[in-house]
Amino acid sequence: MSTHTITPEEAYRTCDPDSLGFTTTDEIEDLTRFLGQERALEAVDFGIGIGHRGFNLFVVGPQGTGRHSVIQAFIDKKAKEDPEPFDWCYVQNFRDTHKPYALRFPPRESRIFKKEMHDLIDMLQTTIPAIFEGEDYRARSNAINNVTNQKIEKLYKEVEQEAKSENIAVVKSEQGILFTTMGDDGKPLDTDAFLKLPEERRKKIEKLIEKYQRKLQDAINKISIIKRDAEKLHRKLKKETAKLSVSYMINTLRSKYAGQSHITEYLSEVEEEITERVDDFIHQPSRESESLMTLVSKQTPTFDQYEVNVLVSDGEKGAPVIYEDMPNFQNLHGRIEHKVKMGVLSTHFTLIKPGSLHRANGGYIIIDARRLLMQPYAYEGLKRTLRSQAVRIEPIERLLGLMSTVSLEPEPIPLDVKVVLVGEPYIYYLLNYYDPEFSSLFKVQADFEQTMDRSTDNQRLFGELLANLARDKKLLPLHKAAVARVIEQGAREAGDSGKLSLHIEKFSDLVHEADYLAQKKDKSHIEVTEIEEAIDARKRRGGRIRDRVFEAIEKGIKNIETAGEKVGQINGLSIISLGDDMFGMPTRITALTRPGKGEIVDIEREVDLGGPIHSKGVMILSSFLSSRYARQIPLGLKASLVFEQSYGGVDGDSASCAELCALMSSLADVPIKQCMGITGSISQKGEVQAIGGVNEKIEGFFDICRKRKYSGEEAVIIPKANIRHLMLKQEVVAAIKEGTFGVYAVSTVDEAIELLTGMEAGNPDDSGNYPAGSMNGLVESTLHRFATDIREFTQKEKDKPVKNDE
Repeated sequence: MSTHTITPEEAYRTCDPDSLGFTTTDEIEDLTRFLGQERALEAVDFGIGIGHRGFNLFVVGPQGTGRHSVIQAFIDKKAKEDPEPFDWCYVQNFRDTHKPYALRFPPRESRIFKKEMHDLIDMLQTTIPAIFEGEDYRARSNAINNVTNQKIEKLYKEVEQEAKSENIAVVKSEQGILFTTMGDDGKPLDTDAFLKLPEERRKKIEKLIEKYQRKLQDAINKISIIKRDAEKLHRKLKKETAKLSVSYMINTLRSKYAGQSHITEYLSEVEEEITERVDDFIHQPSRESESLMTLVSKQTPTFDQYEVNVLVSDGEKGAPVIYEDMPNFQNLHGRIEHKVKMGVLSTHFTLIKPGSLHRANGGYIIIDARRLLMQPYAYEGLKRTLRSQAVRIEPIERLLGLMSTVSLEPEPIPLDVKVVLVGEPYIYYLLNYYDPEFSSLFKVQADFEQTMDRSTDNQRLFGELLANLARDKKLLPLHKAAVARVIEQGAREAGDSGKLSLHIEKFSDLVHEADYLAQKKDKSHIEVTEIEEAIDARKRRGGRIRDRVFEAIEKGIKNIETAGEKVGQINGLSIISLGDDMFGMPTRITALTRPGKGEIVDIEREVDLGGPIHSKGVMILSSFLSSRYARQIPLGLKASLVFEQSYGGVDGDSASCAELCALMSSLADVPIKQCMGITGSISQKGEVQAIGGVNEKIEGFFDICRKRKYSGEEAVIIPKANIRHLMLKQEVVAAIKEGTFGVYAVSTVDEAIELLTGMEAGNPDDSGNYPAGSMNGLVESTLHRFATDIREFTQKEKDKPVKNDE
């Protein structure tokens, strides 16, 4: 057999501080490139460079790998070379006031236009009243009035003269115009005198009065028409007068923006609106004189409709890069605010507020995918915007059918933005699988590495990374030995002595803690002592559950034996993960066997405590036994496997090798050394395969053994494929060096069973038979005996006389 004994050098791969090329990190220049993310940055460079529709990015990587900072820094650099985006603003649509216009301007010119419009209205508020108070306007207005008065006077005179010709007098009083007859003296008769007239004459006079009352009414009707025509002439005069002054001032702006038709069209509408509402400029009540009754009874003229709502105007060079921290629907797409006046909610185009998509238009927007998916309608709204390539500002209540009131419908703004979603791998794969639109909108995947090769050059780059970190966060510089220790911890975090973890956040936290400890000691730099103390302190802070579990083992509450030998009992090694803390611990696994129908009962699965991967491992055991032993006869075995004192779920196949060894021990009736723990998964051919958490598992068994009296035979058996993953703590390395604790690497179950039992496994001869005194031979012999016993029992049952009931 080729069992491998782990050496101290294999148990922990050290980093030589002298190979780093510096004494403290103060001597290192800033790191000028991103560490270990060449593949991801190549994808980002492609994604932000290609301008075709749908080539948005999804950055895949776990939290803490620096994905946000790396992406933002990379895009910031690229954005500075891009052209500046257009300005956008909203203005009043005078033809349909609830649908404001969106106007586009060259960079930084929208604010100039806003000031120009403000100055224009201010000037018109002064100029228009002055023009209408001028002599020319008054003369033309008076001319209209004079002509009108003459026409009215003429009508009155015609009625009066005709009435006088028939001896009817026209009397003007406070009650209006009255008709009466005239006496012989040419004066109107009073009532008494009129009643003394003969009846026939009175009737004749009454008919004449009715006649001229009708004529007067016809004249009054004609006067109404004359006044209406005069009012039209006054309005026409106002418009013509206003248009002359307004056109003169607006033509200056119209000439400036002659090449931009959408702006000149808007200016024409402004000119028409001011001309139509010129009275607002002529009659302007002073604010001091406005009372509450005035506000209630009369609408005060306002000039807000001529304002310019600048939505986006970025003063920075290059394209914008926006990181949206709270990507709800309103923050992305903008919102329409309301204000309360006299208890009534109202809105206006000046209350339209931009969203992050507006601010990022012409550039880039970075969004956390998990936060986006947590916000109602935000993800669907973003997809709709990307499909239409236009940003619409509308209340989310309307989209959900919860609002029927009239509100603004601003004109959509064309969108040209590169969207970068950042999220964990599971989010990317779930969206890719369940959302058919996802792959057409986010065509570029930038997958962040979690580890990088631990070469000499990469170790130096890692040192530069720590130097940058210390410098940026204003921490004490690190000594080369401290950097070497962090690199070693990086390999431990990666779970591979030949790799370095790129979980930058963890190392940042570690260096911050070490800086705090060093400053408490008034040191000028961080030494390896502070790094060790910070690592130990972190383990202690998260180690309460671990301490309680190990206390239960130490006091015998949880039964784990580390001495003696037992048949069908073995120490399997398992992992418990609680948040960021992960520790290994031994678990007693027992196996019982007897004649049966070739069935291996997984008690954990039967009570729904075993996961599918663990159940798969147990089924592989059955396949292994059937293929290796007694191949010419049915497998006459019934076996049960259980994790003793396990009260939670069990999953994973890392205990399948231990379970197989326990089964073989029970079948061969050969005891297993309890001073050993074992981990590894098994294949159908008896190969021991790699597992995860090998360092924690070894250290967990070591800690239990250390609390008890050493015999010097304590050891852990691991798969050979896991040798490269070893980065054990110094106490274990020291024990290996001293020979008080061992770690063995095996590649087959035969190697493992020989270490556990001290008995030769045995190889089959040319006929396929195992040596009689070997472990495999004893197992096969037991299975043959089980088959014989089953056959004899079955025959006896058949030979029993049949009892007839009468």
